[in-house]
Amino acid sequence: MAPTTSLTADEAHARHRELTVIDVRTPGEYASGHVPGAHNIPLDHLDRALPALRAASGRADLLLVCASGARSATAARRLAQEGIAAATLVGGTTAWQQLGHDLDRPAGTRAPWAMDRQVRLAAGSLVLTGLVLGQRRPKARLLSAGIAAGLVFSAVTNTCGMAKILAALPYNRPASTDLDATLAALTG
Repeated sequence: MAPTTSLTADEAHARHRELTVIDVRTPGEYASGHVPGAHNIPLDHLDRALPALRAASGRADLLLVCASGARSATAARRLAQEGIAAATLVGGTTAWQQLGHDLDRPAGTRAPWAMDRQVRLAAGSLVLTGLVLGQRRPKARLLSAGIAAGLVFSAVTNTCGMAKILAALPYNRPASTDLDATLAALTG
């Protein structure tokens, strides 16, 4: 098992030119702003990218990035299981931006909302729907209770089933050509 480490945003910024940065967020989140030069490999495509990441790690240290550091830590553990060393960015792109470091955004594209915002909208809408429908059909309140239980479970386990579901929506999925180009760039 390879070791995993973490870098603060300032440490990563200082070493930025010597790192291969992998952003494990959805393509929509990546498009909303990413560390300059980062390659987008969504967390759910990590296994497919293992050969390319192994090749890239032989040329430069890998830095895994997400919005907060949770998904990149998951990715680092997965890579460690495969013998690939990688560091994570503490606090993710949020910390990077808060310290005044620039984020790249593709020109002329309208990026979908960040995943946490999508989750809040979906969860809030479902809770509200359950409460409104519960006025006429009391059993509909179970929808609100189920979402509340899911949010508590999400907080306790630091996972998010709703985010996994939302990540499968078309605007959150990478185009296969984009992922193929990223993998080719990492192996080349």
